Amino acid sequence: MNITIVDVAQKAGVSKTTVSRIINNQYGHTTEETRQRVLNVIKELDYRPNALAKGLKSMQTNVIGMVLSNLKNPFWSSVLEGVEDACRGLGYHLMICNSDEEPSKEEQYIREFRMRQVDGIVINPTARNPGFFRSLVESRYPLVVLNRRIPGIAVNNVVINNIQGASMAVRHLLDNGRKKIAAFAYRNEYVSTWLERIEGYRLALLDNGFTPEDYRIVESEQESGRIKEAVIRFLREYPDTDAVFSTNNMVTLEVMDGIRELNLRIPDDVAVVGYDETVWSKHLNPPLTTIQQPGYRLGRIAAEMLIKAIKAKKPAKPKTVVLEPALIIRESSGRARSGKTL
Repeated sequence: MNITIVDVAQKAGVSKTTVSRIINNQYGHTTEETRQRVLNVIKELDYRPNALAKGLKSMQTNVIGMVLSNLKNPFWSSVLEGVEDACRGLGYHLMICNSDEEPSKEEQYIREFRMRQVDGIVINPTARNPGFFRSLVESRYPLVVLNRRIPGIAVNNVVINNIQGASMAVRHLLDNGRKKIAAFAYRNEYVSTWLERIEGYRLALLDNGFTPEDYRIVESEQESGRIKEAVIRFLREYPDTDAVFSTNNMVTLEVMDGIRELNLRIPDDVAVVGYDETVWSKHLNPPLTTIQQPGYRLGRIAAEMLIKAIKAKKPAKPKTVVLEPALIIRESSGRARSGKTL
């Protein structure tokens, strides 16, 4: 039998309104004795308020939505952990969808979230629906964009300093005596993270006396196997390449496969630095030098920022939080010219 608020009120000898106020932490009109009696009855009867009905009455459901661009990427497991911990600590539940980098899916999921009265959304956007996001912002719907930027739209944003991370990776390779460094990335003009990492690659070379003629930038489609094919073609055409900077952990796996297929050794022939520290990075052969992103903090801050916006009585000016990456040095990037082990 389902226990209702009426059952609680009758057993506690109070009105439904009093029970409702206590459930919603509104104690101004109740004594401590009454509050404790109602809470004891709730526990005794194992009463669980109808979250949907409660949400419809208060115009909030205590549920937030999250739309990710690619759940296949293991980086998102740490981000999700941060989001979930923040939600749990603040009394919210989480619904997750995967747009798979398709703008039509992204828009569909957001519309469905709004139909389900989700209080707000954290999103890693495809960045290909600017008009739709502009309408969300204009309607003052609570929204936080994480890990990517949507140009021209003022919205709460949590990102990582990708230019700095890429520069750290390339400078590390240069410090190890590598001079012919290639960068591999997915081709997507909308994804700010990948564009910024390529920009960091360029800046690191320029800051160390190289010129644009020294750039070795290879972009490929995101389909499985395309990066590997591009690596093989490029290294055959430019066999003097002595290092590769990979802008994404999924890219890195194909980069290493391509190098091995040419019977080249990592790092002796070609050093490798990847982007995104994952649980398997240290277990690769050789263990992978990577740029570590603070994924957990990224997710936690984004969720906390969203919930704060949901609870705010009036909209605040959007802000951007920028987190810093770190370099994790392992064997794949080789040894410094001095012979010192990294």
